[in-house]
Amino acid sequence: MCLISSVGLGGRNDLVDVSAFQILFNLNIPRFPDPKPVQLDTDGRIGTKTIEAIKSFETRIMRLATSDAVIAPGDATVKALLAGLAPGPSKEKLSVVMPRALPSKIELYFEPLVTGMTKHHITTDLRIAHFIAQIAHETASFLFAEEIADGSAYEGRTDLGNTQPGDGKRYKGRGLIQLTGRANYTAYSRDSGADCVNNPGLVASDPFVGVDVACWFWDKRHLNDLADRDDVKTITKTINGGFNGLDDRVHYLSRAKAVLGLA
Repeated sequence: MCLISSVGLGGRNDLVDVSAFQILFNLNIPRFPDPKPVQLDTDGRIGTKTIEAIKSFETRIMRLATSDAVIAPGDATVKALLAGLAPGPSKEKLSVVMPRALPSKIELYFEPLVTGMTKHHITTDLRIAHFIAQIAHETASFLFAEEIADGSAYEGRTDLGNTQPGDGKRYKGRGLIQLTGRANYTAYSRDSGADCVNNPGLVASDPFVGVDVACWFWDKRHLNDLADRDDVKTITKTINGGFNGLDDRVHYLSRAKAVLGLA
């Protein structure tokens, strides 16, 4: 489902759901006959303009006789909004999956995502949906490409290959799925040709590397096979070591499936 809860007059109007509707409405504006409606601000706030947009879409595009100005997860209006999306991946669809993501971050990561996912065979709609859902949670919608902690907790972790003084901080978690520890930085550098051992900050500062690290991890752990089976729990456990944030990951997955025509 693209929405988790109801939006509109008397709806729950969660900020993320309202934002998702606002983005979807703006993407459907070309379907309107003249005069076309004005684009909505995608601020997640319910107000007169957003409520009127629901009414306008239902009466002018869906040709309903009247509108009750509220939409619910999986209802006919949500399906009609999704039907107006162009096929294939796009920045706009990525915005629907991550309504809280800054437009600048969508712009920053879209081309690296296309490049990295193609390279690592994350190319079917179901694989794409699972991958995007996981990185959306891991980065809090592209807010973080580097863990907030300074990495000192990893000092001396020989299981991560941290055998030299300062390795904990030097090889802290970075990337859209966090690369952590000297051993993993070394393995990625060997496979990719990018020298992230001597320049570990590259994983956070270069969007192509940050995305490729996540795609590399996905490929190495055979997560495409799990995505083909639609196994979100095992994918989550492989990435997280448990089920931390499972509900949030599932919510992202629901939106990703919806915009890709899988739900």
